[in-house]
Amino acid sequence: MSNESTIDPLLISVLGGGQLGMMLAEAGAPLGMHFRFLDPSPQAPTATFGELIVGTLGDTDALVRTAQGSAVVTYEWEGVPATGAASLESAGHLVRPSIRALEVSQDRLSEKNLFRSLGIGVAEFAAVDDRSGLDNAVDAIGLPAVLKTRCGGYDGKGQVVLQDRADVGPAWEALGEAGPLILEAWVPFDRELSIIAVRSVDGDTLCWPLVTNEHRDGILRTSTVTAEGDNTTLRASAEKYVGRLLDELDYVGVLALELFDVGGQLLANEMAPRVHNSGHWTIEGASTSQFENHLRAIAGWPLGPTTLKMPSVMVNCIGSLPEAAAIGAITGAHLHVYGKSLRPGRKVGHVTVVAPDTAQLHERLTALREVLPPDIG
Repeated sequence: MSNESTIDPLLISVLGGGQLGMMLAEAGAPLGMHFRFLDPSPQAPTATFGELIVGTLGDTDALVRTAQGSAVVTYEWEGVPATGAASLESAGHLVRPSIRALEVSQDRLSEKNLFRSLGIGVAEFAAVDDRSGLDNAVDAIGLPAVLKTRCGGYDGKGQVVLQDRADVGPAWEALGEAGPLILEAWVPFDRELSIIAVRSVDGDTLCWPLVTNEHRDGILRTSTVTAEGDNTTLRASAEKYVGRLLDELDYVGVLALELFDVGGQLLANEMAPRVHNSGHWTIEGASTSQFENHLRAIAGWPLGPTTLKMPSVMVNCIGSLPEAAAIGAITGAHLHVYGKSLRPGRKVGHVTVVAPDTAQLHERLTALREVLPPDIG
């Protein structure tokens, strides 16, 4: 077991050193917290936000050095090997959120089975282990459908849409060697939504308002939160779903549940056991950001309120960044730069726009669109 006398109650260890870890550190500094990160890259965005241990996220020695002396270990990416995080827990380190949440989120089949077992609506799905299994799944589910890798894949990677039977063969050629697969029925959704929630050590749970998301090419482009868009009935359903997940997983920290709105009914797409891209608006738009509340939760502190301060839109900067001065000239606009090298398809920053009402929000968003680089999306 770890020696409690050497524990620094304000040291937080984070597995992963990307922009989510960076924003955790930004939120934690005013709380007196400091951070140690583990990441494979010495140029990770968190390199200037705390001590950076350079190593793979499954490297036993690096994991131990990262966790040593910290009050709690958390992770900023669900791709962190669950076995590595579990080894830290076995060695006496406090790991939050739960290892089980990490394990479930790393296998889409396990995730969908958990949703279904908790009465959370999901599209039809079937495991695909071989070519004949794909044919059987198509027969059972029908087309169109989406073939996905069960493990890995994000931002549209590791999946292929099947519109008709002619697509089955090429889909198998594209993904058949990528490990076990899952076929999911295509969902004719009206909106893509997410509910972001936080659960404390004592089981207290708070949710931020429903977020309306827009994706393109599998990458989140915008997240919008307004009082008008926060449908009371849908929000109650979303909060019920995410609450069941949090309780079942004995979860501590922030969790995001991505949802499809299909004619006023919600179907779960996937969960993220971490702070989430669609919650970045909370930094300026909510009483307490998702980052601060995640830290409060894993440290065992009381949670902060999650109320909407004002209507907000978050715009991802994909591949390139706008001019900082141009963003600064727009009232209510806030630029966040991640310190990553620029390349197509990569999230390198975001802009959040807030306003007192939706009319002014629309005006400010229009002004933002005029100064964004044409290739930013």
